[in-house]
Amino acid sequence: MTSASPNHHPVDHAKLEKLAEVAVKVGLQLQAGQDLLMTAPVAAMPLVRLITREAYKAGAGLVSTFYSDEETTLARYEYGHDASFDRAANWLYEGMAKAFSSNTARLAISGDNPMLLSSQDPNKVARANRANSAAYKPALEKISNFDTNWNIVSYPNPSWAKLVFPNDPEAIAVAKLAKAIFSASRVDVEDPIAAWAEHNANLHQRSAWMNGKRFAALHFQGPGTNLTVGLADGHEWHGGSSTAKNGITCNPNIPTEEVFTTPHALRVEGHVSSTKPLSHQGTLIDNIQVRFEDGRIVEAKATRGEEVLNKVLDTDEGARRLGEVALVPHSSPISASGILFYNTLFDENASCHIALGQCYSKCFIDGASLSQEQIKAQGGNSSLIHIDWMIGSDKVDIDGINADGSRVPVMRKGEWA
Repeated sequence: MTSASPNHHPVDHAKLEKLAEVAVKVGLQLQAGQDLLMTAPVAAMPLVRLITREAYKAGAGLVSTFYSDEETTLARYEYGHDASFDRAANWLYEGMAKAFSSNTARLAISGDNPMLLSSQDPNKVARANRANSAAYKPALEKISNFDTNWNIVSYPNPSWAKLVFPNDPEAIAVAKLAKAIFSASRVDVEDPIAAWAEHNANLHQRSAWMNGKRFAALHFQGPGTNLTVGLADGHEWHGGSSTAKNGITCNPNIPTEEVFTTPHALRVEGHVSSTKPLSHQGTLIDNIQVRFEDGRIVEAKATRGEEVLNKVLDTDEGARRLGEVALVPHSSPISASGILFYNTLFDENASCHIALGQCYSKCFIDGASLSQEQIKAQGGNSSLIHIDWMIGSDKVDIDGINADGSRVPVMRKGEWA
């Protein structure tokens, strides 16, 4: 057996170049003179270098990249003193918030091993996450309020690839994951930029239809699911590219298949079951079943990762309420691939989903001009967390409910009605 030699690298370089170009030109629409702040796993260095090149070609002011590394992350859990798990780099996140306030674009390359922390002490993981969430809040607010143009793309990190394709040798697993990422990110076609323009137009059309309907609520029905999600007052549906407060139109998620809006934090009733596992901070949470009363989760179960789920729900007052509801057809390319990515960026685009926690202020009519108080008054939720999980499948029907109680079919068996 021969190992993959360097000139037969499992990741197609030409497609990686296209992904870098799409990240800069479609994902960010980076403007001349704009600085870029990037975060990435060290394993994604080949993509970082290509994106940096594309950014400077597009006229970037300065590209600054912060790296994460699995070995160094694990070293903290192995050797870190107990008190260290309540610490976070506040200074770094304050700096990031400052950068976003002064029009710096934000790009994240995802690809870390989703199960990295699965064998660590869940209490330490929860404390580290809470400290990090609290420290990150000023920067996250700038992103969730869409102050600047931002984007997430992915790189097929070997440890992630081995999780998705456990029965393949590493090089083959990486090649398969790379292929899946390129396909979902629409860079395996002749002209990815044109493909994205067409895809964005379709998502805008869906959003416009939902906005024209002005439903008061959505009703989800399927195996283990009978859920009514009230929609926030003055909610607005979005999908595909949208314009940040700095005036730049970007595609925050590559890939994306969803149209989404803000639920009313106090008007969610009934029960719902997850249709795919949720990979959260290195733990797999499977078969989630929750029950809502007056918008709040009053009961939560999972066949795996239940302890972590309940710690997440106890993060703060808003963690038990919804901040997003999103519609994705079951026939989306990511769903059709049949791959469970263990990565929310992909898995959320395989099925309809809801998110616990923070809402997006842009999902309101004139959202940019609303104060936090107004957003809350209209039903918007506030929390340190924003965690998407999948509730759609080819067995789920969705009705839009009008203010007078009449119903309109929105999805049947997971497809747009």
